[in-house]
Amino acid sequence: MDLQGLINSGLTREIVVFLTAMVPVAELRGSIPVAIDVFGMPWHSALGISVAGNLLPVPFILLFLEYVQRVLRPVRLFDRFFTWLFAHTRRRTRIIEKYEFLGLLLFVAIPLPFTGAWTGSVAAFLLGMRFWPAFLSILGGVVIAGVIVTMLSLLGWTGAIIAGVALAAVAIVSVLRGRTGSQERQSLS
Repeated sequence: MDLQGLINSGLTREIVVFLTAMVPVAELRGSIPVAIDVFGMPWHSALGISVAGNLLPVPFILLFLEYVQRVLRPVRLFDRFFTWLFAHTRRRTRIIEKYEFLGLLLFVAIPLPFTGAWTGSVAAFLLGMRFWPAFLSILGGVVIAGVIVTMLSLLGWTGAIIAGVALAAVAIVSVLRGRTGSQERQSLS
């Protein structure tokens, strides 16, 4: 997303934050720091606008993803996209499969790349969760993630260091878990 282009287009800062929160990879992990650090918005405005923007796509994904993918899958490009998206999402759904409502809430609440409302909505669809339990889980997760990101943004460089250390720890654990899993699979072969 071209943030400077949006700013120069005449859109208000609130609309830019709202739109940033709607974008799949950025979500509120990107919109809250933009609101607080770039625009100097009060934390409560940044949090509220970001949660609203991040939640807007959720009902559409939950209600219409089945129809959209069925209509678009005959086109090879879209078939490849949905195959990639669903495989990518399924690899991350272990916690959701195990704990369902609470698992989805926790999955969305952890403000890491590919764990937000968009991926949570796709995971809920893939796991066949009903609309209201899925939506309420995602809502709770988005609010928790928003509070975490807001607190880290308010801490400035200290928050950035904390987030960087947390991301590095998650990456290391993921790599180690991947090695252990591949070694176990090889020993079973």
